This record gives sequence, structure tokens and C-alpha cells, in this order.
Amino acid sequence: MLNMRSARTSTTASDGDLTGRARILQAAVNRFAVDGTAAPLRAIASDAGVSAGLILHHFGSREGLREACDELVLTQMRESKTSVVARPSGGAALLVQLAQVEGYAALVGYVLRCLQEGGPRLRTLVDHMVEDAVAYLHEGEAAGTVSRSRFPQARARFMVEQALGALLLQLPAQQDRLDLQELPRWLRDYSERIVGPALELYTEPLFTDSSLLDAYLSTTTTAAPTDHERASTP
Repeated sequence: MLNMRSARTSTTASDGDLTGRARILQAAVNRFAVDGTAAPLRAIASDAGVSAGLILHHFGSREGLREACDELVLTQMRESKTSVVARPSGGAALLVQLAQVEGYAALVGYVLRCLQEGGPRLRTLVDHMVEDAVAYLHEGEAAGTVSRSRFPQARARFMVEQALGALLLQLPAQQDRLDLQELPRWLRDYSERIVGPALELYTEPLFTDSSLLDAYLSTTTTAAPTDHERASTP
């Protein structure tokens, strides 16, 4: 879970340091989800049962803590997506995640707050999500669980932005505080509404033939051919 892109933990850190760091991170994700990204460090320290000075010791600054929270969320999302999309046994992993969906409430709440905040940090977070999506979709292509794309980068960005946009629409306007006691139930209800239609849309093509895609491809030279098209070209 803590195998982050820019891990700040020294390989010589003690187990106590690692435990304290992880506890602060989880407390920060929870507190930012509840109160928004402007939540004070002293509240996070109180939640984690540590001093505010220990937060600065581990993360250097509030900005460093936010970066680590982003990395934690990205890591959890990447691992969960990869286990479902890029593995032949993805169906079993999906069922496990659906059964445990309430456990993702704080993560989803944190992402909602990032969407609400906007700005350069959100753009960076979304770019990392897209990079991860390109990677796990590519793994899925290699494993035979995902169809190859003419637009791998654009497909990944479309999927990420579509999912985030749908999530943002669920956030009530001017919501100053999210209730982490209610958020798991909300997340369960939201998942039950969207998972079926989303899987149908991604598994069974919406259109019954390729005429719209063919018409578009006839007007553009930006799309790379799929491997199937390369193989069928004389």
C-alpha cells in the first residue's frame, strides 16, 4: 500500500517510524475527506495520536503531506484497478472489491475533495491517474483481457475523466463536511447504480455496428491501427 511513486521513507527507518507515518497518512486522508483539503494539521495530528511536529518530521510541510496522500490514493487505486482489469482472474477480484466497497469510502472522499479544490494539484493528480490507466490497460491487452486501442492515451484519459466527472456530480453543492459514517453507505448505493451499466457498456458495444467509428476514422490520420488491423494488412 505504501509503495508510492516518490516514497519519502528511508530504507533505514525503524518500524516505529513506518507505523507512525502510515498512521498519519491514513488520518490525513480521512480528515481531508471529512473537512476538505484546508483541514488544519493539528486536527490530523490529533486524529493520528501524534504531535504536529511529527507530521513535519515525516513529511517536511503541509505540501509534503498532501503529496504523500496523493501517492497513497494513487497506489490504492492502481492496485485495485490492475487486479480487476489486467488479470485473467479479474472477475473474482471485482467481486471481492464490491463486497468490500465501503472500505474505499475515505479514498473516494479524498478524491471528491481534490475535485472540489481544483487547480494545478488536481491536474497533476489526474495526469498520474491517466498514466496508471495507460499502464494497467496495456497490461490487460498483453493478458488478453482488454481490447487494443487505436487511441491508448486518449482512451485512458477519457475513462479517467468520465469516471471523475460522474463522481463529482454526486457531491452536493457547497458541501463543507462529509460524514465518514454516511459515506460508506452512499458509496455502496452509488456502486450498485453504476457498476452494472458501466460493465455492460465496456463489455458489450453500445452500437451494433462500426459505421460511426468507420466514418470518423475515414476523416482522420491521427489514429494508430490496432494489432489486428496491422496483421490483416497485406
